This record gives sequence, C-alpha cells and structure tokens, in this order.
Amino acid sequence: MAKITMREAISQALMEEMDRDPAVFIMGEEVGVWGGTYAVTKGFYDKYGPKRVKDTPIAENVIVGAAIGAAMVGQRPIAELMTINFAFSAMDYIVNQAPKLHYMFGGQFKVPLVIRTVGGGGRQLGATHSQTPDAIFAHFPGLKVVSPGTPEDAKGLLKSAIRSDDPILFIEHATMYQVRGEVPDGEYLIPIGESKVQREGKDITIVTYCKGLELSMKAADELAKEGIEAEIVDLRTLRPLDMGPVLESFKKTNRAVVVEEGWKSYGVGSEVVSRMYEEAFDYVDAPILRVAQKEVPLPYNRSLEQAALPQVHDIVETVKEVLK
Repeated sequence: MAKITMREAISQALMEEMDRDPAVFIMGEEVGVWGGTYAVTKGFYDKYGPKRVKDTPIAENVIVGAAIGAAMVGQRPIAELMTINFAFSAMDYIVNQAPKLHYMFGGQFKVPLVIRTVGGGGRQLGATHSQTPDAIFAHFPGLKVVSPGTPEDAKGLLKSAIRSDDPILFIEHATMYQVRGEVPDGEYLIPIGESKVQREGKDITIVTYCKGLELSMKAADELAKEGIEAEIVDLRTLRPLDMGPVLESFKKTNRAVVVEEGWKSYGVGSEVVSRMYEEAFDYVDAPILRVAQKEVPLPYNRSLEQAALPQVHDIVETVKEVLK
C-alpha cells in the first residue's frame, strides 16, 4: 500500500470517479483554474475542461441549488464549499431541499449530490471561519454526514459518497490535508454508516472522529507509556450513526471518553454519550466524560486558538480522571 496524504487520497477519489462516470462533475469557488483552495482539484481543469470542472461565483446558495437541480435530472454533481462556515449561506438548500425531495415526491426524484466542505479550527482563520458545526447538519434526516480521519477512509468513503443516490455532506478538516497514511492500491470502497475500531485496547474506550482521531491516537500513545491501553472507535459517519462498535467496545472496557472538536453543548458527543447510557447502562463503571472545544468563538491569536481547541493532554487527563 502507498503512503499518501489526505489531499492526495481525496484527489485520487475524485479523479477515479470522474474517469469512471461521465455524469460526475465538480463545481465551486476556485475549483477550476486555481485548483481549489486546498489544491485538491489542482490539474482537474486541464484534464476535464470547463464543462466538468466549473468555477462558480461566490454564492453558496447558487452552488448548492444548481447542484441539486443537476442531481435531480441525472447528473452526479460534487459541489465544493470553501468552508463549512459558508454552508450557512445555503442552509435552506442543504437541510430543507436536498434531504427531503426524494421523500416529498414519493421517490420520483433522487438527489445524488456530494457537498464537499472544510471544517475545523487551527489555521488562525478567525471565529467565523473556524467552526465545527457538524452536529447541526447531522440533525436532519435525509442528509448523510461523513467526516473521515484517515487518508484511507477519506478515499473509500468519498468514492462511496459519489456513487450514492443520497445527498451527502462530506466534511474534511482544514489541518489534515498533509496527514499521511496507508491507502490500498486499486479500486476499493468503504461503506457509509459504519464505525471502525482504529486501535485495540482493554482499559477504556475513546470515541471520536476526524481531527479527534488524530489527537486520540497520540493520546493513546502517551497513555500506553503508563500501561493504559485505550481502544479507539472512529465514527467516520455522523448520520447514519453506527453505535455498534462503540457499544461493543464499551461493554468490554466499561469506561469511556468521547472526543470531538465541536462545542460540547448540543454536540456530537452529547448524542453519543446519550445513546451509550440508554443502550449500555448496565456496563457503566464510571461517568462517561467528554473532551471538546471551549465554549467561545474561536480566537484568531494562535496561542488563544490552541488553548480553546482540544489537545492531546486534555484527552490524557480526562482518561486518567475516568480511570481513578
């Protein structure tokens, strides 16, 4: 297997699917001539031309609305939003149109749409450009929400998303494009809606996804030096949410910490912990704790930004508190 970056894995998935299916096309701000804000689509415009790699105006509602229309008439658009913070400008289309059209028209229409976007903090982009509002979008039935934490998962899940007949919000993290990992050679798909145990352990379960996976893996390395073996379950998909591996792991360890970059209040962690208490209460040996972003608009100053974001030492300290 080749060891490549997250950026390369996503680019490979896009190119392979565009080569495979002429109905697949990309549209968004600066995806063409410029090659994408994070260089994911660099070279695509030269290879596929302006009909399949479309630069759009700075108008997220137009981008998503046009993509929905294209999907309804048989195309497979990939609409790129420069950041998930700009998705609020297209909120009606993302949560009130795309997820509901198939249902409201009795199955007469399908909406095979992928909305690629970038979330998360850590790049000093300020409070309005650094949010992790994943839970907001995962709240709505009919919209699948995917957020991978490894290059292998990014490629396999994106390819599955492009082939799906459902609208899918595919969230990438702004600081993870240079993260490297092994990616299988040749064609492969990863099913949407399946969590995965990314690290085996016996003492405590850490449930996380996306950037939280990177932090949790580093925390597990630190904990292992002290003889604590943490098992890490990566959600990968937020809707549909697969609690099977989470509950199986928790029934083995009887203790858990849930890690996310979003705010703790009303977040992904709230949903996960609630389901663990509801479905595995008899296995609880200690309170399930959460690690999340501080409840403030994310500061621009780098030191303050990092202080507000969850860090490896936060996970380590929280795990030790649960294990007391």
